[in-house]
Amino acid sequence: MSSSLSFRSHADSLEDSELAELLKTIAALSPDVRQEFPHRLKLGKENKNKYGEITAELDVWANDFIVKRLGETGLVNTIHSEELSKPLQCNADAPFHVSMDPLDGSSNIVSNNAFGTIVGIYRQPLPCKGREQVASLYKLYGPLTTLVYTAGRGVHEFVKHRKGEGKNAFFLLNEDMQLPEPGSVYGVGGDPLQWYDSFKKFVEDLVSVKKLKNRYSGAFVADFSQVLHYGGFFAYPGTKKAPQGKFRLFFEGHPMGMIVEQAGGRSSNGRISLLDVSADDVDARTPVYVGNRELIAELESLLKKELVH
Repeated sequence: MSSSLSFRSHADSLEDSELAELLKTIAALSPDVRQEFPHRLKLGKENKNKYGEITAELDVWANDFIVKRLGETGLVNTIHSEELSKPLQCNADAPFHVSMDPLDGSSNIVSNNAFGTIVGIYRQPLPCKGREQVASLYKLYGPLTTLVYTAGRGVHEFVKHRKGEGKNAFFLLNEDMQLPEPGSVYGVGGDPLQWYDSFKKFVEDLVSVKKLKNRYSGAFVADFSQVLHYGGFFAYPGTKKAPQGKFRLFFEGHPMGMIVEQAGGRSSNGRISLLDVSADDVDARTPVYVGNRELIAELESLLKKELVH
């Protein structure tokens, strides 16, 4: 049963009052975003983002809605989004730079499966390393709407209530979350026929030796949430065909890397922590491996034997 502690109160406990206000604004957008779901289900096959990927109507609407609301806070300097063709300058004197995937897993919309929103918050202009983040969060739109965030003082999960402080009320569900040991679930994206041999062996051992159960939904936020609650491993790996991986470093790798490491796990690009990786291009891709520390260390050791970096 969830605590009576609201997200607003939790955020207000932060020493950085400006960060607290920005986090509360992002949380408050959830009901308005969610109520649009039934009305914007079309994929819109003629619409493509800057990567040439087909976008859903809801992708475009959610991006525009969130960007507008963030700009209105006066706290956001620059917004980087998967759905913006170039960074948006909001307020040159504002303290925060935001990266976001406004609708992660949007291919799940039509089939009514889980998807969400990923946000990273920096005081330094992008591009920079993930350790420059002052906070990161994701919202998961499943049977429940949950919000998981860290501001460098642990990982905390909140659930949207239908009663309480109005339609925007989130209340504490789990505080100071840590990945359970040993982990019990795994999920892996991409084409198994293109996996490196060492990675294929690692996944086979997860099943046959460690007895982890497969959990893969096609939405990073949903699969990550499985690992956060049950421990284990998630990857969208680099492959023989695409060694750079699929996920974007700044929109997905950095924010989720911060959360998993604050929860006692590890993140990796196959060599080092995602938080220690930077790139000149804010749209840069990266392999993503997150999970329990021992599993990530084992994976890195195997990959080093096969790959020349």
